[in-house]
Amino acid sequence: MTAPVFVVDQVPSGGGEFVLDGPEGRHAVSVRRLRAGEHVVLTDGLGNGAAAVVLAAEGKDRLTVELTGTLTDPEPAPRITVVQALPKGDRGELAVETMTETGVDAIVPWAASRCITQWRGERGLKSLAKWRATAREAGKQARRLRFPEVGELASTKDVAALLAGASLAAVLHEEGSTPLATAELPTTGDVILVVGPEGGVSPEELDLFAGAGAEPYRLGPSVLRTSTAGTAATALLLGRSGRWS
Repeated sequence: MTAPVFVVDQVPSGGGEFVLDGPEGRHAVSVRRLRAGEHVVLTDGLGNGAAAVVLAAEGKDRLTVELTGTLTDPEPAPRITVVQALPKGDRGELAVETMTETGVDAIVPWAASRCITQWRGERGLKSLAKWRATAREAGKQARRLRFPEVGELASTKDVAALLAGASLAAVLHEEGSTPLATAELPTTGDVILVVGPEGGVSPEELDLFAGAGAEPYRLGPSVLRTSTAGTAATALLLGRSGRWS
């Protein structure tokens, strides 16, 4: 198995020993039950990492490791961002989890006009925190050094502005005439994918996005849930772009 990943505020440089403690140390010692001789990876989630081998596990939350090398994950090209309309229930966390494990680079929660779920006040802050925590944990699970950024809740106007600056702007829509599998992919810049809510993207939103340069694309003959469409589209583009090679 590949080495488990643990998050640190700052990745230690050079050699020598390092102590992993706090919540990550507790997870390593009490949950993963790591022992001397096992390998781990430390990362800041920003593309920087360090390989290490366990020297000792002490108490319930203290893991001493010896640093054995540095790791880096360069900025991706092209960069894939999914604008995810707010799904019902816990499907938002499911979408974030699977997109992160697949390899998405950024996620933007979107308050689409047909969203049943609304993020307001304290509830909105808690929901956003859940999405960000989910991305962090899924990034660790997927052994990533660079976790996806989960942005602030975006309005439809915010999304249009984001699409206007993209190298490829695509709205996933069942009535799109062009398959995403045949879209011309840029080699650099940003690919922005818009995933609508359960009720779909409204005609007004489609018009606004079209004015920003976005075109409607379809994934295939079947209609996916809002919580799975972004993952399927990300996987398709990662394979086509060569990032999965």
